[in-house]
Amino acid sequence: MRCNSPSTVLALGLMLLTLVSQCHGKLYVGYYNGKCWKYNVEEIIFNVVKAKYMKDPTIVAGLVRLHFHDCIVRGCDASVLLDGPKSEKAAAPNQSLKSFDVVDAAKAAVEEYCPGVVSCADVLTIAARTSIFLAGGKWYYAETGRRDGFVSHEKDALANLPSEYMPARDAINLFDSKGISKEDFVVLLGGGHSIGTVHCDKFKHRLYNFHNTGKPDARINNGMLYTLRKICPKKSYSNNKLYFDYNPRSHYRVDNGFMKHLLFNHGLLEVDANIATSPLTNSIVKKLAYAPGYFDNKFGPAMVKMGRIGVLTGNHGEVRKYCGAVNHHKY
Repeated sequence: MRCNSPSTVLALGLMLLTLVSQCHGKLYVGYYNGKCWKYNVEEIIFNVVKAKYMKDPTIVAGLVRLHFHDCIVRGCDASVLLDGPKSEKAAAPNQSLKSFDVVDAAKAAVEEYCPGVVSCADVLTIAARTSIFLAGGKWYYAETGRRDGFVSHEKDALANLPSEYMPARDAINLFDSKGISKEDFVVLLGGGHSIGTVHCDKFKHRLYNFHNTGKPDARINNGMLYTLRKICPKKSYSNNKLYFDYNPRSHYRVDNGFMKHLLFNHGLLEVDANIATSPLTNSIVKKLAYAPGYFDNKFGPAMVKMGRIGVLTGNHGEVRKYCGAVNHHKY
């Protein structure tokens, strides 16, 4: 791994700026400054994530999705990381979550230099930000100071995670209940779906029997419908996967290409098609797709706002030693 690549030098320089704290409530940029002796917590996590990324760029989608699935359920308290037969991990929408190993490796590295100080919730937050930057996204300053929760229930994940079939208005209302604006919701969805893959079973109904009409979703581009039906046959038990982004050169890059493809009816999930066509969100999608620099300047701040949902700070929660279990077996 080259330690002097331009992206690494830039990132390390930016991390030094976290020595100047920026505060939002009890979370703030540079929370761990002076708490780990001479060690820079964010640099330790950055190096672990970069080493993993160089071997497997798919960790970006894994970390971003993991961070989202954590925050949207009980708040950003690392509840999604807890093991257990009835924990959030067991919920059907979380069965395909990945990159737990990246978080565990970053946490272990931090514990080696600064034991018992840095929460798993913050490790996940910093790891997700790092991966976004490595994948071409604009650097943003991640607020820290979260504590880890004691509770993780499958039922909470099922009740709070948005459905891939969700109408735009329902999705807007769900995110609004979490303190996320309509625009930030669209930005988060667009950024999250600019990378990663999705399986046929999540959108197959759109190809053959859209809402029990016996016909495909009329919004799907005709050429794309033909291609998708070949990959996802009607009478097949296989569950192939496709990249969210239609452009092969952008499969592993965090950019606004996905938003452009939405406007040409290339979205796979129903919720993607809904935000592209709904009068409530179509203008935001267009702006993110075509306004110069708009997506780059909006995605990071939207991630920061998401990272504030339902956080535990101060004396609430704990700092787990291992991200998969609470300390002293309280869970």
